[in-house]
Amino acid sequence: MKYLVITNGTYGDLDWYRSRINKFAKKIAVDGGARRARELGIIPDWIVGDMDSISEQDRCFMQEAGVSFELHPAEKDFTDTQIALRLAEREGGREIEIWGGTGSRLDHNLSNILSASSFLERGINIVFESPDLSVYFVNKQLVVPGAPGDTVSLIALGNRVFGVDLSGFKYPLDKATLELNWQWAVSNIITRKNPVVRLDSGILAVFHYKQPVP
Repeated sequence: MKYLVITNGTYGDLDWYRSRINKFAKKIAVDGGARRARELGIIPDWIVGDMDSISEQDRCFMQEAGVSFELHPAEKDFTDTQIALRLAEREGGREIEIWGGTGSRLDHNLSNILSASSFLERGINIVFESPDLSVYFVNKQLVVPGAPGDTVSLIALGNRVFGVDLSGFKYPLDKATLELNWQWAVSNIITRKNPVVRLDSGILAVFHYKQPVP
C-alpha cells in the first residue's frame, strides 16, 4: 500500500500536489501539516504528533471530519515525522511519500532524511517529493525519473558506499566508493532520460533537482 505523510514544511506550487492526491491508499498529517492538508482539500486518515503546531481551527475541522488523532507528549525521544513513518509501517505501508519534508531547518532536514533511510533495510521505500526536488534512497539500483539537464547529487549514508555505477550522467562512475565524511558526488547532470544509479553495498540518498539549479 502507498501512504502519504503530510508535514508542515515547505511546499511551493499546491496544484502540483493536488494532481497527485489520488495515488495514495492512506494519508497521515503530521501535527501542523493538518493546515496543508486543508489547503489541498485532503481529509487525512490520521493526524499524529504532540499537537504543538496545529491550530485550534484546523483541529476542530479535522475532528468534525472524523479524522483519527494519535496524540503524543511534547517531551519524547522521537520526532512527529518519525511517529508518522512508524504508523505507516505498522499499518502495512510499503511505499511512503513525504510532502513538506524539506525546508529551511537543516537539522530537521537531516533528521527526516536519515530517519527515512533506515526503513529501506526493512523493505519500505520512502521518497520525499516536491515540485522542484525529489529525494530517493537506494541500496541496489534506482532508475531516476529525470530528463536531460536535471541535476542529481549522491550522498553516502553510512561510513562507505561501495561499487557505485552511474550511467546516463555527464560524470559517470564505475565501481566508485563514496564516503560519509567526504561527499563529492554532487551536482551531476543527467544526459539521457531515466538514468541509472547502481551500487554493491550501502545506502545512498539521491537528490534529484527537476528545475535548473545554480
